[in-house]
Amino acid sequence: MSLPVSQANQQLSTLPFDPELTPGARNAVNVCLRIQPGEKVTVVTDEATREIAASLVRELESVGATYRAWILEELAPRPLGDLPSEIVDDLETSQVSIFAVQAQANELHSRMQMTDVVNRRRIRHAHMVNINHQIMLEGMRADFLKVDRISTKVVDLVRRAKQIRARTAAGTDLTADLNPKYHWLKTSGIISPEKWGNLPGGEVFTTPGEVNGAFVIDGVVGDWLCAKFGSLRNNPLTIRIKGNRLVEAHSSNQQLRDDFWSYTHTDENSDLVGEFAIGTNVELKDVIGQILQDEKFPGVHIAFGNPYGAHTGAEWYSSTHIDVVGRNFDIWVDSQQIMRQGQFLLES
Repeated sequence: MSLPVSQANQQLSTLPFDPELTPGARNAVNVCLRIQPGEKVTVVTDEATREIAASLVRELESVGATYRAWILEELAPRPLGDLPSEIVDDLETSQVSIFAVQAQANELHSRMQMTDVVNRRRIRHAHMVNINHQIMLEGMRADFLKVDRISTKVVDLVRRAKQIRARTAAGTDLTADLNPKYHWLKTSGIISPEKWGNLPGGEVFTTPGEVNGAFVIDGVVGDWLCAKFGSLRNNPLTIRIKGNRLVEAHSSNQQLRDDFWSYTHTDENSDLVGEFAIGTNVELKDVIGQILQDEKFPGVHIAFGNPYGAHTGAEWYSSTHIDVVGRNFDIWVDSQQIMRQGQFLLES
């Protein structure tokens, strides 16, 4: 298949070459997405992420894949209200897609429009929101086959479990009672038509039945708040959950507390725990203040809002989704401890 060369294709294919980005880009194209010669790929990026998109395009060209690239600012004003129709139409004819952009406030709706198409057409989709140079040099250089092996061990355990408990020395004490009707998903970085995945990969997640307890968020919060507040090591956000709903939030950073509280009260289900997850990317050394990578850091993270019911089986919906990440967890799956101070006890 041949496509007319777009302005974005020309821009990305002629940008100066940064060899530091090559290993991560090659991992994405060859290991995570396993793109084959002749497959068609939709590449979506923005002005801030063009250099990384260019490294991905270079690998697509090396593989022999056909691609169509789009730069968001050339199609519509940002923040996006809706996904541009040009991208929707292009996704309808692609086997693979890559979304490498920087998040802006109130753009989640447009991303959900994209993943609706991805889910319906079973596209192998790499979701790289807030990807940056550091993540390309760290998380995207992971051995994703190794990450997949530990992810498989974890998901095999949690699929049989009734309850998971997570604690930290900082004060987290969280219990998740699981709903056997809800599915666990493994997104280890090896992306299939069954489930699109964030890159870098490395987590297993479900929609919980009910979460209760305290969570000291000394890692990072998600969506556009991530870029605003970064790492929360020195000013954590402490939240309390009762009956699966957020009931309290406290921080010495009042703006962080207020922005988070406002986000999690956007609609009637924005304060519900829609995701309970265990990070499995054992190649990551610490939280860096970037949610795309940090939610894969070994430990527990949860998200308030949309439960991704098309995959988990949850029957409720929210227009929002925000992840929260902590550090240095002890985790028990039923009575079996699987993590101590952030280190898995399963690898042997």
